[in-house]
Amino acid sequence: MYDFAPADAADKATLHDDLRDAAKAIVAGEPDAIANMANVAALIWQFLPDLNWTGFYRLVGDELVLGPFQGKAACIRIPLGKGVCGTAAATRETQLVEDVHAFPGHIACDAASASEVVVPIVHEGRLIGVLDLDSPAPARFDEADARGLEALCAAIAPALAG
Repeated sequence: MYDFAPADAADKATLHDDLRDAAKAIVAGEPDAIANMANVAALIWQFLPDLNWTGFYRLVGDELVLGPFQGKAACIRIPLGKGVCGTAAATRETQLVEDVHAFPGHIACDAASASEVVVPIVHEGRLIGVLDLDSPAPARFDEADARGLEALCAAIAPALAG
């Protein structure tokens, strides 16, 4: 059906551009937000190295609720403002965390996670949820990852809005 393989990218920007383009293609024409989240989580898992969890938390009422993901079983509900995901949702700002154990109030769903990046997903001014990536490697994510994932979320937000 789809065969999206990461190219041997010369740099992270190119890798993230390819990932964003593949994500846009995989959600094109599909109206179901959950199906789109599932495919994008799988795509990120395939494209990016050194991950132990990638997926979505959806805003339901006044809390984040686990959505489609790749990795070990995860926390199901996260209050806004709590942990890395809740902070990203409450502030609507990307959280780039080199050492999750040093993050105040970190919620440890997987003890193997060492670093994390969480991007809020906003469409037409409404918070939809967050994209969460964890790695067992300290400082795995950098500004290039954050910017690339922000561009990906902006590009696919309409397909995740339901």
